[in-house]
Amino acid sequence: MVEVEARVLGDGDAELVERFLVKHRESSMFLRSNARAVGLSYSGAIFSARWVGAVGGDGELVGVAAHCWNDMLLLQAPEAVEVLARATVASSARKVAGIIGPLHQVYAARAALGLDDAPVAHSAPETLYALSLGGLRVPAPLASGALVVSPARPEHLELLARWRLAYNIEALGDEPDGHAQAEAARQEIAGAIERGDAFTLTRAEAPDVPLAYAQFNGRLPDIVQIGGVWTPPAERGRGYGRAVTAGTLLAARAAGAVDAVLFTDTAAAIRAYSALGFRAIGTYGLLLFAEPQEVRARP
Repeated sequence: MVEVEARVLGDGDAELVERFLVKHRESSMFLRSNARAVGLSYSGAIFSARWVGAVGGDGELVGVAAHCWNDMLLLQAPEAVEVLARATVASSARKVAGIIGPLHQVYAARAALGLDDAPVAHSAPETLYALSLGGLRVPAPLASGALVVSPARPEHLELLARWRLAYNIEALGDEPDGHAQAEAARQEIAGAIERGDAFTLTRAEAPDVPLAYAQFNGRLPDIVQIGGVWTPPAERGRGYGRAVTAGTLLAARAAGAVDAVLFTDTAAAIRAYSALGFRAIGTYGLLLFAEPQEVRARP
């Protein structure tokens, strides 16, 4: 392990952070997108985080961690991940709701924080996929215009919020009841609609009836990350998930993006994304604890 100094980062370190993260472009979308949206100062607002960097002897970063507004710990730390995870949580002095990053880093950080035995809601290893948008294979119903993907509309908020809650229960292990979960899902969809990150699939002859949903959960001028793809169970098996993903990517390409990434652990999603041209490039970790965890480990 290289000798490093862990220090809190601020807005003045933005160039330093971007110079490091762009070297790990495909697996740093949450970090880069959040930093672009709100900077490196923690305010408690959406996307903000307490950022800590592991600085090598040459003054360059060898790792970054961000303890976010929602208590998720985001990692890009090929070096010194254990030191960095402990230093970040000690600096933020908050509980940890989950850990996201390259798979081996997630496991190492969980152990370093003393959370190996903490109950989890979701812990399946994910596969990271990438696609050059020039090679996107557009499904025939979308290419013909029979199916249409459009930015999600505010009047569909309540429906899409119910879908998001169902997604969180099925894919992420959320509890199936409770006002807090429903309200969190509603706020997430409302924010995505407001930012222009949310998209719905409809039939051309029924443009007011959403069939499926997708969103950007990370977006930069040249690269986007797709997440939250959802088709209601009654509509599955008809290629709608594939179509809504492709249409969302076409919107990204039209806006100037050239690449896309996503991660998943489900066989049906893997088949759909592979059909669009995505290829596996690595492993990714999405670890969600059953409830936010108090960390007692010290740097």
